[in-house]
Amino acid sequence: MVSAVFHSPRDEVTPAAATPCTTVSRPTVAANEASPAKVKKPPRDPIDWRGIALTVLPPVLSLALLVGVWALATMKGGSFPTPAETWAAAVVLFSDPFYSNGPNDQGIGWNILNSLSRVGMGFGLAALVGIPLGFIIGRFTFASRMVSPLIALLKPVSPLAWLPIGLLAFKSANPAAIWTIFICSIWPMVVNTAVGVQRVPQDYLNVARVLKLSEWKVITRILLPAVLPYVLTGVRLSVGTAWLVIVAAEMLTGGVGIGFWVWDEWNNLNVKHIIIAIFVIGIVGLLLEWMLMSLAKHFTFED
Repeated sequence: MVSAVFHSPRDEVTPAAATPCTTVSRPTVAANEASPAKVKKPPRDPIDWRGIALTVLPPVLSLALLVGVWALATMKGGSFPTPAETWAAAVVLFSDPFYSNGPNDQGIGWNILNSLSRVGMGFGLAALVGIPLGFIIGRFTFASRMVSPLIALLKPVSPLAWLPIGLLAFKSANPAAIWTIFICSIWPMVVNTAVGVQRVPQDYLNVARVLKLSEWKVITRILLPAVLPYVLTGVRLSVGTAWLVIVAAEMLTGGVGIGFWVWDEWNNLNVKHIIIAIFVIGIVGLLLEWMLMSLAKHFTFED
């Protein structure tokens, strides 16, 4: 009984002993809350100078090689201008690219814009006709058997062979050039779209048949997402062909355009401007293809 009432002083925990523990721990927690630990930023990836060099140096070296060969070939003079002379003419030419002194004397900027407008109209009409036609050919066997021989017959025809037909039908140079762009740029879109539709897995179409989807829903929900990369490939090929053909068509039809401008400069024996036009045509075509390739990357899905 005595042991139950009295306790040894060693068994008791004095408040003084407990106080330091509590007084030390609380300020520590408060300090930790008041000053949170600094989050270290992840280290930045080092710049891949080797990759940049391998990307930039090859085109720069190829351009330098071209200019070097050109300079060596024209070093002894002659009718062919040197790179320095051509550059000086380009600086003067692009100092005022949008001047206008009448329908037959306009800056190179207006000529490029007129050519692009013709390409846009002919290419747009080709897309409106060619892409739906490709869907029909790829979707229905009867349509494929009926139209495929016509495509095989007309596709190899030179685009400029269609220009007299356009002049005969439209009685004007501008619609004839647009017609030529239309007929030469429609085939890549038709063929690529039809191939894309034919390569859609049959399981997708079987599911659509089980769900009893309408033909419109089959096209918009199943075929279009699967065929879109093929369509964009056909579009990219078509726009390159259209820009290639417009120069030759404008040489024959006249008017305002980069092709007519090249032919007019040849009649004036201005070789420097012809060389400038060649570079301009190549750069514009490269930009058109680059824009369409950038667009196609957004619709290309890779595992």
